[in-house]
Amino acid sequence: MKEKGRKVIAQNRRARHDYAVLDTYEAGVALMGTEVKSLRLGRASLADAFATVDDGEVWLRGLHIPEYTQGSWTNHEPRRTRKLLLHRGEIERLIGKIREGGLTLVPLSLYFSDGKVKLELALAKGKKTFDKRQDLATRDANRDMQRAMGRAIKGRDRERR
Repeated sequence: MKEKGRKVIAQNRRARHDYAVLDTYEAGVALMGTEVKSLRLGRASLADAFATVDDGEVWLRGLHIPEYTQGSWTNHEPRRTRKLLLHRGEIERLIGKIREGGLTLVPLSLYFSDGKVKLELALAKGKKTFDKRQDLATRDANRDMQRAMGRAIKGRDRERR
């Protein structure tokens, strides 16, 4: 029986806070069998993960997939470097954009898509501290506006009754 749909394993919540996401890519990940079994149990951490381009290939570093508990001597190393599977054109585009300067590759989420492990990879630019504060202020202002609108709508409903 083939799996359908998308099941999220891990997300990097700090990424959108620390970086301005310019573009996203979906990449396959070259994994060992025990890594996939560990991921099926929902165990992974993208907290310290980042991607690099070396010799025309994209590599994921810092992704933590704990050892599979029922694994034997064939178990994997938890923080090994893993190859990302992208089309040649996408890799060439990434290399060009990274060389422009100031951009980095940040993993946003790790998930199963129709039974295969995929990684959402973002081409991102680091945010400065004042940008982060500005984003928080904007989010708070929008939240306050939504609350005020909700209260206004509820107040009108009471007048009709």
